[in-house]
Amino acid sequence: MKLKLSLTALLVALSTFLAPMAVGQDAPDYVGSATCATCHMDVTERWAGSDHALAWTKPTAETVKADFHGTEFTHDGMTARFRVEKGSYYVTVTEKDGTTRDYRVHSVAGVKPLQQYLIETEPGRLQSFDVVWDTEKGGWFHLYPDQNLPPSDALHWTGPYKNWNGRCAVCHATGFEKNYDPHAKTFASTAVEISVGCEACHGPGSAHVDAARAPGGAASPVPLLMSKATEPQAMIEQCAGCHSRRAAYEADSPTPGTPYHDSYQLSVLRPGLYHADGQILDEVYVYGSFLQSKMYARGVTCLNCHDPHSTELKAEGNAVCTQCHNPAGNPAFPTLRPADYDSPAHTFHAEGTEGAACKSCHMVERVYMGNDWRADHSFRIPRPDLSAATGAPDACTTCHTDRDAAWAADQIAAWYPDPRNRGPHYGTVFARGRENPAAAAGDLAAIVEDEGQSGIVRATALSLLEGSGDAAIAERLATYLADDDPLVRSAAVSIQRLAPPQDRVLRLLDLLDDPSRSVRMEAARALLDAPIARLPGVHAQNLQNALAEWRASLASNLDFPETHLQLGGLALVMRNAPAASAAFREVVEMDPQRIDAWVMLARIAASTEGTNAATQILRDAHAANPDDPTIRAYLGLPAGAN
Repeated sequence: MKLKLSLTALLVALSTFLAPMAVGQDAPDYVGSATCATCHMDVTERWAGSDHALAWTKPTAETVKADFHGTEFTHDGMTARFRVEKGSYYVTVTEKDGTTRDYRVHSVAGVKPLQQYLIETEPGRLQSFDVVWDTEKGGWFHLYPDQNLPPSDALHWTGPYKNWNGRCAVCHATGFEKNYDPHAKTFASTAVEISVGCEACHGPGSAHVDAARAPGGAASPVPLLMSKATEPQAMIEQCAGCHSRRAAYEADSPTPGTPYHDSYQLSVLRPGLYHADGQILDEVYVYGSFLQSKMYARGVTCLNCHDPHSTELKAEGNAVCTQCHNPAGNPAFPTLRPADYDSPAHTFHAEGTEGAACKSCHMVERVYMGNDWRADHSFRIPRPDLSAATGAPDACTTCHTDRDAAWAADQIAAWYPDPRNRGPHYGTVFARGRENPAAAAGDLAAIVEDEGQSGIVRATALSLLEGSGDAAIAERLATYLADDDPLVRSAAVSIQRLAPPQDRVLRLLDLLDDPSRSVRMEAARALLDAPIARLPGVHAQNLQNALAEWRASLASNLDFPETHLQLGGLALVMRNAPAASAAFREVVEMDPQRIDAWVMLARIAASTEGTNAATQILRDAHAANPDDPTIRAYLGLPAGAN
């Protein structure tokens, strides 16, 4: 019998999915940061004013930095008026469609360089207001000044993409539970603490506290899940859970110490997120950049540069770099060449100037959220010679705006004439692969095979190869299904969709029991449409287990339009038109601007109900998106006509 799941059963399971797995009675509970502080006053003092401690707070005179005393802000037909009344903070919003509503500020997000305010638009549903306060210069500003969005747009601050419960809260809280009801479409979210407290990183501490309080136990309490003894990679991954661009497999806070790839799918160096050479483009939250770096490859961790409790750098300016990059070197990193890096002989800029700052050349910053400068953590050597091929910016002309990349390349070549400083770079291959993956397939495959490259770079090459359409590539790179890096293994699974079905099945069966959840789920997804008559018992069980993990990950994000788009695609694979139509209908109800979902609804209607039904769907799509050229073309409307 051909393997085929019932999508109707799947959708029901997703809506009423299993309650969280029962936790053993001996599992530790949360105790709260105040309890931790009774013994750990030194680190608590450093933490108390940190970005972590102030990541999410209640609005008080101490936490609110904005001027709410009768101030006003206007943007594109929208007006926000701010006031304080009986100790509470309010904003009255008149939208561009003329509607006015008064909101009480529920809570506060962040503290520098901007502060954002969260509004409860309906019971339990928190939305991130787009008008924020500049805490460094003072004054209100709009996060997206170039957007012209009515309240009906899903990207409006009241829409699903600005929802705090599902999009942001888990990284601003300790012990967060989203508690989304997909039937009622409501939230009943809870958190042990709002703000990133001790146990957000160290794990629930009751066993540790009990052991410390026991007679004679203070000297040897039960170790926390994350402590000084934690392996460096696990420590990096703990930070990366929030400091990365990723999709979460769970709605709630994962237990600290959970392997990264059991909780998240990391975004590789995709267009729109990264430049072709891996430099940051969109907000990618550091981890994907850091994975590209030689520092990561040599064992440097977040804690070598950052104090985990204050969240500040361990030294001022170049001193944080010269902990290691100095004439004496650092015995912890013996491959680093000792030299005087903090001198004009290396920087070719006068000491104390912006150009002599290590970060100016090796950690180029971009601004996000209006005024928040974030540094690229790939610690790359400036390569202006690549700009013509990659289209990416370069560090030199970021400062020298009156010059071009060719000038910068010539200057660096004069300073560092050894051609080894300008060797081949994956960025040029990725630039070609983005344009034509089939034409660049050979070079992309060579990057995958180069184990000197970072895992995220090799995984990116694999993801680009999915567009090559070449079954021979799937065979050539099948060996990387056993790569040490789960990010590479997961990407290697994806290109096996190019292989003949029987080869794909044989290559992927063992990965259904892979140590990494990311790989198991990717293998299960790749086998969904495979022509499997019957699997041996152990493989059949592994497949069902991996599919259950995937269903659970989808169930955790039913408040996302993107999830229902995936469900619609799954239904089409399984040839379940009613389920596909229901999923795409859910997408456009959440996000009326998802043209791809409207088009799929119309195509399904045309094949199952006829032309009139499809035309009505397209008219509904046109009403929601009157200027969209795709919908206008389907309806036969000329450009600019209504």
